[in-house]
Amino acid sequence: MTIMESLEAGAGRLGLQLSAKQLEQFHTYWEELVEWNRRVNLTGITGYQEVQTKHFLDSLTVYLAWPPSGANATTRIIDVGTGSGIPGIPLKIVFPGACLVLLEATGKKAAFLHHISNRLMLADVEVVTGRAEDTAQQRQYRDSFDIVVSRAVAPLVTLAELALPFCKVGGRFIAQKKGSLVPEISRAERAIKLLGGRLREVINIELEEFPDDRQLVVIDKELATPGHYPRRPGIPSKRPLS
Repeated sequence: MTIMESLEAGAGRLGLQLSAKQLEQFHTYWEELVEWNRRVNLTGITGYQEVQTKHFLDSLTVYLAWPPSGANATTRIIDVGTGSGIPGIPLKIVFPGACLVLLEATGKKAAFLHHISNRLMLADVEVVTGRAEDTAQQRQYRDSFDIVVSRAVAPLVTLAELALPFCKVGGRFIAQKKGSLVPEISRAERAIKLLGGRLREVINIELEEFPDDRQLVVIDKELATPGHYPRRPGIPSKRPLS
């Protein structure tokens, strides 16, 4: 059996061909994740097969919502609330030319992100320790990313306020979600429009590895987000814009 065989097969069904170097990077990522998880609460999923599908392959499904231009040296991506680097680092492994920012509020998790980025020798990766509400008000991050991604961070109405300010006009926000989304999207419609976004589509993930209704919510950024958003830390979740 070759390393990361399940990941390689699943990626192939997404239209992605992983090189031997990339598979080795994913294997090292798994090893470091397990080792660090003994002392830092990074994830409840550490099994070899589970990590391949539920973390790595799940991250790569974001490719289904990728802009037509793809990712290159000028593409800037930010992963909001990245935790252990999911989905940002798997995307960076597969698209090494993109510039990646990993935003994480917890210092111990951010330390792991620094470590794994260096261990995998990933260039053009910046780890930012902070909350989205504060970081999105900083000039170097606001309205400056081609692609904003986030997984399992908050309900869509809250997530829109946290993520869309990072997205430049003409860029795209991709939220990874699971389960029935009709009520969640309905509740978020006003916020998305208010923040300068437009719901483009919802993509169903149709892979045998994911029988649990995983979906990508794709939002295009059409107008600049008003300057007073996001509101101060904690408010987007306590008083959502619905």
